[in-house]
Amino acid sequence: MVEIKIPPIFGALLFMLALAGCGPAEPIKIGLLAGLSDRGSDFGESVRNGVILAVEQQNLAGGINGRKIELLVRDDGQDKEKAIKAAQELIALHPDIIIGPVTSSMATVVVPLMEQAGQVIISPTVASTNFYGKDDNFFRVNCTTREAAIQHARVLFERGARHAGLAFDASNLPFSGTWVKAFSAEFEQLGGATSGTAGFESSATTSFSDVITRLLVSKPDALVLVASTLDTSRLAQQARRLAPGLPLSSSEWAASAEALSEMGGSAVEGMLITHAYNRNDSGAAYQNFRSAFKNRFQREFGSFSLLAYDTANIIFSAMKQRSSGEGMKAALLKYGPYKGVQQEISFDASGDATRKVYFTEIRSGNLVQYK
Repeated sequence: MVEIKIPPIFGALLFMLALAGCGPAEPIKIGLLAGLSDRGSDFGESVRNGVILAVEQQNLAGGINGRKIELLVRDDGQDKEKAIKAAQELIALHPDIIIGPVTSSMATVVVPLMEQAGQVIISPTVASTNFYGKDDNFFRVNCTTREAAIQHARVLFERGARHAGLAFDASNLPFSGTWVKAFSAEFEQLGGATSGTAGFESSATTSFSDVITRLLVSKPDALVLVASTLDTSRLAQQARRLAPGLPLSSSEWAASAEALSEMGGSAVEGMLITHAYNRNDSGAAYQNFRSAFKNRFQREFGSFSLLAYDTANIIFSAMKQRSSGEGMKAALLKYGPYKGVQQEISFDASGDATRKVYFTEIRSGNLVQYK
């Protein structure tokens, strides 16, 4: 028998290679793009927290087919230049998928960049009809502004409103513009009228008193506020000062209702809010999510956290089932419907999903399910 001698240096190299082969598998990279430093940062933080909870739970369960998940977070600041930079940074990291952006105005900025790079993205919250029905790499988990606004118009009309004044944040026009248009069309078809609209640019120096004053000229019997949580609370404060008895309602943009109650105080008492989940759900999935979120973040969740949690779990489910070499777009389209906390989520051929619309009222500082 011929004895083969391996020089010590090669033996050491072989040993190191063997150890490397036994090391942990490379993590799965998932990006997250959200506004975390702007005036409406409660929105982005709510989404981020929902994703973090889902990622932590999945990693504790062993990750995806034995691979841990690494979350790569970037802040778009609700600013065009900052969003472009953040998107480019994420693209360069080659994640399997990017969650976000969270607003329609930022989607207008970054979706073309993602499309050009062939990067698959999925937003828990973007709702503008501008992104509906397109064969691209952009998936949406939320309902459209049209669906939500139509339901809002019906509920407001049902509650006796006939002349609605609408204040809207024009800095997120892809959302607010399409929402106001759909609401007005439905409200008028029902027999009501949009008595007036008042757009504004969100900033620390915006005169919300002037916005409400402009709407009151047309003598509305209800005010609808289409803005972020912070701006909705400031609009409500001015509305209560200038027209104390006028009914107020808000779009789903301000659906981080616990934060709205904290910011608006007594001014938001009685406000009707559109949102994306059933607060009266006694099912185990919802109760487990609610409890886990509160234990992790020491506060109640808002609509955006639940949407983000569902979005992350949709990704995990598709990843577990996809075959070797199968892209995320094909996998997301192929392996649904996906089980969410409260409802199944299915994507059509364009990557669009929908959700049931719910409503709550703020009563004595508490959120009470209306419909």
